[in-house]
Amino acid sequence: MKTYKIALIKGDGIGPEIIDEAVKVLDSVASCFDFDFEYEEALMGGCAYDVTGDPLPQETINIALNSDAVLFGAIGGVKWDKLPREKRPESGLLRFRKELGVYANLRPAVVYDELINASSLKPSVVKGVDLMVVRELIGGIYFGEPKGRDENKGWNTMVYTRDEIVRIAHQAFKIAMTRSKKVCSIDKANVLDVSQLWREVVEDVAKEYPEVELSHMYVDNAAMQLIRDPKQFDVMLTGNIFGDILSDEASMLSGSIGLLPSASVGAKIGVYEPIHGSAPDIAGQGIANPIATIASASMMLRYALGENEAADKIDNAIKRALKEGYRTKDLAAYDAKEVCSTSEMGSIIANYAAK
Repeated sequence: MKTYKIALIKGDGIGPEIIDEAVKVLDSVASCFDFDFEYEEALMGGCAYDVTGDPLPQETINIALNSDAVLFGAIGGVKWDKLPREKRPESGLLRFRKELGVYANLRPAVVYDELINASSLKPSVVKGVDLMVVRELIGGIYFGEPKGRDENKGWNTMVYTRDEIVRIAHQAFKIAMTRSKKVCSIDKANVLDVSQLWREVVEDVAKEYPEVELSHMYVDNAAMQLIRDPKQFDVMLTGNIFGDILSDEASMLSGSIGLLPSASVGAKIGVYEPIHGSAPDIAGQGIANPIATIASASMMLRYALGENEAADKIDNAIKRALKEGYRTKDLAAYDAKEVCSTSEMGSIIANYAAK
């Protein structure tokens, strides 16, 4: 029996609750196949600062790099908001991504038929939406130099090298080959030199994927088109800051941020996490929606471990739970037959995944 080593970073707020449910589902689906999991917990975020004085201890980096994949909950909270920037949980997460080299952030946005009324858009607009945002994660304006501020001015620099663009473009095109074979590259090439380079390099990479249809769109138009006609998109390829904004916009097509997973992958390791935050206001109440984290575990099986059949079982279990009317509190208004706690929803999905 094959054993996969998984680093668990539960983090802050609702992080421990939702990770526990994902582990429950992973163990359940593993019982159907010839593999098992070995978990090792590590600290990151505010909880790490409280214990070690550092939001990202070196031990956490070591544990992650010695694992087959990382399953991560969420970090942050008002408790740590007044710390110096370098000590805040978010700084630890940025360093973590950089240290692990996870340059590609994959964010699917899928609208479940059972929750189509949860979206703020008309059912005719969102029915059938299934897109993937591929966001460059460790370059661009968040990491560019020089940066700084004085009393009267602040400055940041958006920088991309050819190599950084090449590797994220390959990710997008490879994913498109497994989907509907369409890539829309998002930039601001009409005003930004860095976007002009981005567009040129993406067009060069596209030549290696003749089956994939490539289009380009300015980021402001893309923001509008996501609301006007989201079904036109299959894979959206973006830089860091544009992807940060557009992927959050795309997430709301589904009606709840508690439904959508993400993956951050690189040459060495992948980190799998829900796109939502730590929600400290509901932590410990048993009402957090674990579906995004469970779906992130499915992405881990698919993209990190190659266990596609097991991933399919989890995805189908989520759909079945929703189809049968099980809802957590955030979705209680949408055709709920039974409102479940965090743990109850995890158990329902785990039970279906084992069948």
